[in-house]
Amino acid sequence: MRRSKGNRKVSRRIADTTAIVIALLTVFPLYWMVLSALKPDGEINSVDPRPWTWHPTLDNFRDAFGVSGFGGYFLNSLIVATVVVVLSGLVSFLAAVALTRFDFKFRTTILVMFLVAQMVPVEALTIPLFFLVRDIGTVAPGFGLSTLGSLMLVNLAFSLPFAIWMLRGFVKAIPESLEEAARIDGANRFTILWRILFPLVAPGLAATSVFSFITAWNDFVFAKTFILDTDHQTLPAALMVFFKPDENDWGGIMAASTLMTIPVLIFFVLVQRHLVSGLGGAVKD
Repeated sequence: MRRSKGNRKVSRRIADTTAIVIALLTVFPLYWMVLSALKPDGEINSVDPRPWTWHPTLDNFRDAFGVSGFGGYFLNSLIVATVVVVLSGLVSFLAAVALTRFDFKFRTTILVMFLVAQMVPVEALTIPLFFLVRDIGTVAPGFGLSTLGSLMLVNLAFSLPFAIWMLRGFVKAIPESLEEAARIDGANRFTILWRILFPLVAPGLAATSVFSFITAWNDFVFAKTFILDTDHQTLPAALMVFFKPDENDWGGIMAASTLMTIPVLIFFVLVQRHLVSGLGGAVKD
């Protein structure tokens, strides 16, 4: 018994130490990014970099905010990410319910197509999507080139397969007896959908919303490909201002990257309560 308890303590210490090391390795890039944003140019370009600074400065953040149109870039990214999160959550929830609760032809084929869509690299679809968005713009100008609608449409398409697959497991884990009891009490399909299924699937929606938000917020390839003007450009493209032919402004790059990270952290904090339960599973019978 003593040996068993001793082995458990050793195993627990090893597990805790491993977790701490992994956490430090994960946080260190964020720490270095914020540190570099606060360093003066002399320390950033020093041949002897140090993991601290005795002369913090906000000049790099002033340079980032001083970029022409920075506020517009930020607002554009926020609009695109918010719309993608809301629409992906709504569409994926309805699709997951349909694929789980209804038996129809080609259901398995549709699920396999969703899985295959996740395997295709983004780079391979960039050029075809460019011509597709260009042609869509002739019919629906709001979704053509140099519009935020094009970014919403494409990011939504890439977010849905993962969200549907994940929410399908949550809907499938909800006992059908709950729906049957609601029908006996006189509830219609709409009431069952929004009063019973939706609250139970909310943890899964929180988990998928984080993925959708990060995908849309950090998108650079599509924003650089589809947006041909500066008025509709998103925040990741603003970082290109600090990349110069002779010398890159690493202080400005790190400051702008820090500002880009703040909304993601805020969004994560808002949904983290549901996210933990969402990653843990759904309702059990």
